[in-house]
Amino acid sequence: MALDQNEEGSEPIAKFESMLKTDDVYFFDAEDFEDIIHHYLNNGKVSLAKKAIKIGLEQHPETTPLKLLEIEVLVFENKLERAIDQLDFLESLDSKNEEIHIQRANIWSKQDKHLEAIGCLEKALLYTEDTLDIFALLGMEYLFLEDFSKAKDNFIKCVLEDPQDYASLYNIIYCFEYLEDPEGAIDYLNEYLESNPYCEVAWHQLGKQYMSKSMYKEALAAFDFAIISDESFIGAYFEKAMVLEKLKRYNEAIENYETTIDLDDPTAHAYLRIGRCHEKIGNTELAQKFFYKTVHEDPLLDKGWLAITNYYIKGKNFEKALYYINKALHIDTENEAYWKKCAQINVSLGHLDAADFAFKQAVEFGDYALNTWESWTLVVIENKEYEAAVQILLQAISFFPEVASLQYRLSFLFGLLLNIELSKEHLSLAIQLDPHLLASFKGQYPGFFNSSWVTNYIEASNKTSS
Repeated sequence: MALDQNEEGSEPIAKFESMLKTDDVYFFDAEDFEDIIHHYLNNGKVSLAKKAIKIGLEQHPETTPLKLLEIEVLVFENKLERAIDQLDFLESLDSKNEEIHIQRANIWSKQDKHLEAIGCLEKALLYTEDTLDIFALLGMEYLFLEDFSKAKDNFIKCVLEDPQDYASLYNIIYCFEYLEDPEGAIDYLNEYLESNPYCEVAWHQLGKQYMSKSMYKEALAAFDFAIISDESFIGAYFEKAMVLEKLKRYNEAIENYETTIDLDDPTAHAYLRIGRCHEKIGNTELAQKFFYKTVHEDPLLDKGWLAITNYYIKGKNFEKALYYINKALHIDTENEAYWKKCAQINVSLGHLDAADFAFKQAVEFGDYALNTWESWTLVVIENKEYEAAVQILLQAISFFPEVASLQYRLSFLFGLLLNIELSKEHLSLAIQLDPHLLASFKGQYPGFFNSSWVTNYIEASNKTSS
């Protein structure tokens, strides 16, 4: 356990540091050395811990706990062979020392041999009554193996021993979530709360589980109990506000978001949610104000810039929307969501070349959504750059080979380029994928899809298939 400077045990630490400064040699009990070493390790001062280990072993050469601390440092520094040799020696002297098996498990774990680590930890359980830390370590090893059921069982044992072991409580819920068992998580938390009715962490987690099941009334009650248990629990207010949003109780949601700001420094996420609530109830000026606060608080939060941009798009003020999305792009030039929004705004303004460039950037930075490819293609077609549109569609088809609309449009483009064989090929593929979509494309491009050769080709294909 780490020793704070104000705790009992600070005197040996001060005495040890005085010794290092003066080069005098003071004698310490072995237990004092253990406390000194733990203090330095827990505060990340490994070099001082090593000095304490060296001097400690000089004064108490046969003390197993000091040797185990030396092994712990060797493992930390990845000097595993030396650590194993020393563990082998210690185990030959005392095979029932649980710390030896725990350190050996640590080495196996570092080597990604988690089953072997589990075996060592199970041995350690045989030789100790203090099982809490070992169950926690077993839980982590099973997490590494992605055996979430056994991991959960071990973390549950931790909480049984110490109901305030919130790290294990969080891990239990994580396991339930990974097992896609929200009902199990709800049952477990309700059972836990019967014995620990004022645990704000459990109430908060229970509320989140109810939210995942869209049980908003129950979620609201759980978050209320979390707040009753701890009136300064910011997370509970925030989650409660989100539930109130789902229930369209926007004014109450705003109050709870504002409470999070009163309790601690304001966050961009809180400002954003408040802005969206005001937008939902028609307070457009207040919505705008909080969207501005969002990006001022965190200029890197893309949802803030997109909220401002969408605010102006809804008001048909595309010039202002373009101004703010360009500001966002100035901050993050590789954000595909910004580029896509920029493209859409430029389409609305009739700036086709700018829209073409923005769609290209969006794709380049990772936006491979179907509607991005389709929108980009339409822009390029409208710009009468048919060969470029063909290349875009061929890329899109590599991502979405089963989407008929891409094939219909590609057939149309090859027809415009007088490449009739390829036009027929893609028309055939399109009809195979979705024959009912043909009517829609006849409406979009009647000159092509009602042309004599297309009509004859479709009729011939129908006869062949029948």
